[in-house]
Amino acid sequence: MNMAEPRPKSAVPDAERRPVYQIDRMSKTYARNQLVALTDVALTLRKGEFVSVVGSSGCGKSTLLKIMAGLLPPTSGRVVLEGQPVTGPRADIGMMFQQATLLPWKTTVQNIVLPIEIREGRAAAKAALPRAMELLKLVGLGDFGHVYPGELSGGMAQRASICRMLISNPAVLLLDEPFSALDELTRDFMNMELQRICAEQQSTAFLVTHSLAEAVILSDRILVMKPRPGRIVEEIVIDLPRPRTLDMINTPLFGKIVGHIRDILGKEAFQ
Repeated sequence: MNMAEPRPKSAVPDAERRPVYQIDRMSKTYARNQLVALTDVALTLRKGEFVSVVGSSGCGKSTLLKIMAGLLPPTSGRVVLEGQPVTGPRADIGMMFQQATLLPWKTTVQNIVLPIEIREGRAAAKAALPRAMELLKLVGLGDFGHVYPGELSGGMAQRASICRMLISNPAVLLLDEPFSALDELTRDFMNMELQRICAEQQSTAFLVTHSLAEAVILSDRILVMKPRPGRIVEEIVIDLPRPRTLDMINTPLFGKIVGHIRDILGKEAFQ
């Protein structure tokens, strides 16, 4: 569904919006194929695009994200990032979770280069420290590189997690409700920060969220999933201009989009 015209503007020109992540006819079953978690899922993420998925609890959103991250194998179908099948965790996949999960005995900057240290060793992590400090400046934490996580607020810790996600220059960012544990005002601020960072980095991002407003304010497209078995039932193009602002939440078009998604989810819940 397209809620309005024209199509939304992106930080990446249309000619450069090549496919980055592609899933085709993907299914996931458990218990010797007796439980179907996902069926016939197909989606494409293009360069610089922000896509969200919404759906009721148990519809398979988290399973989809784990498969995209290489943490779970699909039962069938094609899952490809930058032309290569996703068969496990990869350096070009950035992942961000609901909690910051920073190691308390390492400084902020040491936490940011930790993925590189795990994959490539301490020498590579040390070489990445200047890049980590630049990322901290990008998220407004330039003065906090050498403090420990216990000295950071929840929002600051999640900003550090954004840096850790970006440190390896990933081809795709996978976001599992990254700000759900924050208070409402901090969550709004972090969503605006995430939008800014993705625009500056020309990032390709995929967000799992229960918040319809969050999905609309951030996304170029929203995928609505139906449960049992989980599958995408509608794609909604969000034609709000960029950069998005929190004032847009009070506009009639924003309310129309949120209402439309809520109607889809309500109908699916009673089928």
